[in-house]
Amino acid sequence: MTADPDTGPLAFRSHDHSHCADGVLAEADALSERQGVKLTPVRRRALEILLRSHRAMGAYEVLERLAEDGFGKQPPVAYRALDFLVDHGLAHRIRRLNAFAACMCPGTAHRPAFFICHACNAVAEAPADAVGRAMDSAAEAIGFSVERMNVEAVGLCPACREVPHAAD
Repeated sequence: MTADPDTGPLAFRSHDHSHCADGVLAEADALSERQGVKLTPVRRRALEILLRSHRAMGAYEVLERLAEDGFGKQPPVAYRALDFLVDHGLAHRIRRLNAFAACMCPGTAHRPAFFICHACNAVAEAPADAVGRAMDSAAEAIGFSVERMNVEAVGLCPACREVPHAAD
């Protein structure tokens, strides 16, 4: 069955990346103001880099782009900016890839699942409320309290499903 590229998570749909990136940046500015924190130029640029790529990026890849823009070449530049973005709900850490992806709905309480295309490295964030409820229920049954959860699924995005791939 062929997936429709105009449905499903935003990263897998045909759309204007600039428009969605600008919308999330505006939300990030508002969220930072509400939280009383500063979205410094390097933090803002790191978020822009993540938003424009619509895929998970490693810290060193973000650092290269930051360096091209004159923000420095030392790893702490990228790591501090990325840690800030994660800590303030503006980005997510994708543990499977040891990478980061912009949060597509900053400022909202949510438990996303990440769908990672192993062919092109696109990452889509989608709601996973049902998974969260199931995990909470399982945890409660054993007396455990979930504080943080990261749901990641690896497969092929709609575009890559259309292209034959060699077995990994």
